[in-house]
Parts: sequence; structure tokens; C-alpha cells
Amino acid sequence: MRIDALPRFPLAQLPTPLEALKTLSRQLAGPELLIKRDDQTGLALGGNKTRKLEFLVGHALAQGADTLVTLGAVQSNHCRQTAAAAAKAGLRCELILNGKKPDVANGNLLLNEILGANLHWIERSQRAAKLAELDAQLRAQGRKPYLIPVGGSNGVGATGYVVAMLELMEQMLASGQHVDHIVFGTSSGGTQAGIVLGARLAGFKGRLHGLSIDKNDPEHFEYEAEVAQIANDCAAYLGSSERMTPNDVKVVYGYQGEGYGVVGDLERGAIRLLARSEGIVLDPVYAGRAFGALMDLIRKGVFKKGETVLFWHTGGSPALFAYAKELA
Repeated sequence: MRIDALPRFPLAQLPTPLEALKTLSRQLAGPELLIKRDDQTGLALGGNKTRKLEFLVGHALAQGADTLVTLGAVQSNHCRQTAAAAAKAGLRCELILNGKKPDVANGNLLLNEILGANLHWIERSQRAAKLAELDAQLRAQGRKPYLIPVGGSNGVGATGYVVAMLELMEQMLASGQHVDHIVFGTSSGGTQAGIVLGARLAGFKGRLHGLSIDKNDPEHFEYEAEVAQIANDCAAYLGSSERMTPNDVKVVYGYQGEGYGVVGDLERGAIRLLARSEGIVLDPVYAGRAFGALMDLIRKGVFKKGETVLFWHTGGSPALFAYAKELA
């Protein structure tokens, strides 16, 4: 592998903490629970995308880019962290956001404006056309845009989570901790792809569980194939001969609720439970839903007493303030 030789722009405060959830573990009387705190990566209130952006921004700078372009939902954590990364790297930032501009900016959207990103509002179905149109406009103006996919989920971005798995293995070795299961929210696939590849490269022997926060179809391997492809693109970028198949990607379905970004009892309960037992805040869209799913699986006996389960906190707490009514 050639990770150290790849272009990388430092953005994150690493390593992120690995903590035991002692109070919650006692309350549940089930498996021992650990949490990997990627909500503490540091860039504009943190989150998992910062790890990906270190390699994406490094790649952009190596290509002479002067503008980062990406897209997402109104409360996209990825867009907020991309805007912050652009500011830190001295680049411009163009964000394509789904929907209509609200009367009052809150949460991640407020931070996008504070960070100086230029916002473009569209319907989700217009994403591809708007991305191509904006790319052409910027090039016509003499600018050099670098296009980042939703969630930073491609082979370059997934490198951040290969490195994250190597970091986790070092922490486990230093502390003498053993982990049977790692669970995390999964949506655009890049985080899961990096973790799956990183686990293979690092020799992790436990099981990996991606908890789908926006898909509810376990009958087809389409998403697993997408994740495997990102992992394989990442392996090629690293110069590794490892290759993944959809069978190497474990996704847990059934927790989509009313849909992406719609807060229900699962998310409300999970956010309150972790806050009131450990003083740790979850976001309502990704980590809140994934942690709620984990609690349900523990209650169903999927994870048992005597095992150790690590929950990978992917951040996103600024979105809480945009969901104040739903969380009340």
C-alpha cells in the first residue's frame, strides 16, 4: 500500500477518542458497548466526512483545483464539512442543495452560509443536470472545479476510513480491548467501503454491520455492490490487490422509518438515551437512527452479553437544532 504517499490535506483532529459506554452497558445488561467518537474530528463541529475530505481536498489541490463542488440535502453534514474544508484550504465552495431555500437558516445550513459557501437550490431530480451545468459555468469563468460526489463517497474519499480502521486497530492494541462487532450508519457507502477494506487490510477479525438509514430493500444486492465497488476503487487507488464482492458487505435493513430525514420515535428515543446515560449527543438523521437500530437489535438478542460492540459515531450534531420541533 502507498497511503503515506497519497496527496492529503490535514483537516481532522486525530485520533478520535475510543470510549466505553459504561453506564449504558450496565443499564441494558447486554453486550459491552464502546463508541468511536468521529463526532470529534474537529472541523466545523466535526463528523465522519472530515476524514474523507482530507484525501479529497488533497487530491483536488494536487490537480490544481480552486473550487470544491458537491451536493446534498438541506441539512447535509457532508456539505457543511466540505464548506469548512474549502475555507481551510483557501478554496471556493459551491453547494447544490435539494429543495427550496428556507426563510431562516438553521443547523448545517446556517454554518454553510457562515463558512462562505455559494448555495444552489434545486429539486433532487435535477442533481445530475445541475452538476454538469455548474461545472461548465465555472470552467467558462476560468475556474478549476473539483467535483465531490454525495457524501464524499468514492475511492479517494473512502481512503479516510481505511486509515480510520488502522487507527482503531492501534487503539485497541494499546488498550488491550477486543471488539466482536462494529456497527455504524451507512447511506452513500463511502464510510462503509473504507471500513470494510480497512478491516481486511488491518486483519480485523470481528463482524461489520452497516445500519442502513435510508434504504429498506434487503432482497437485492444493489447497494452492497455499490459499496464493494467503492472499496475496490479505493484499493486500486491505494495500490492494493485486495478486492471485495457484495458478499463482503453486511447491511442491516428495516430501520428506514418514514424516510430520509424524517424523525420518529426510534431517533427521539436513541438521542435521549445516549444523552441521558453518557452525555453524548447524536444527530437525528444518521447516528440517531443507527444508534436506535443498535438498541433495538440488542433488545432482540442479536448482540449478546459477553460480546463487545463498538458503535462508530459519525457526527452531525448541528442538524439537531434544525429538528427542534420534531425532537420536542
